Amino acid sequence: CLTSIPGVGKVYAAGLIAEIGQIDRFEDQTKLAKYAGLSWKVKQSGNYQSEHTPLTKQGNRYFRYYLVEATNSVRRHLPEYGEFYAKKYQETPKHQYKRAIVLTARKFVRLMDTLLRNHQLYTPPRSVLET
Repeated sequence: CLTSIPGVGKVYAAGLIAEIGQIDRFEDQTKLAKYAGLSWKVKQSGNYQSEHTPLTKQGNRYFRYYLVEATNSVRRHLPEYGEFYAKKYQETPKHQYKRAIVLTARKFVRLMDTLLRNHQLYTPPRSVLET
């Protein structure tokens, strides 16, 4: 299923599958993303919220590594992910690369979860051709 996604080769797919195990052990894609540790610590007091917060180090670090590396490859092959990455890169004021790639990885988790649960191959979104 995963190798059908442009940019995900056998090594990334094998690493992701090895770290996930059976997809059925996760209730949904949010639990899968939490397992990877794709979230930031919250630092706030009153109305102040810090923008300088690191990723939580909870979760499987090997899964997070394969996920971020595969996402980085996918964003170069799929225009949809490249555009999403560029948009998030412009929106974030600090640590632009790190935050944008993790937000794109979060989007990739949704795709990966759907493909693995439904045993589907990736099909690119259809485009409307004007004549």
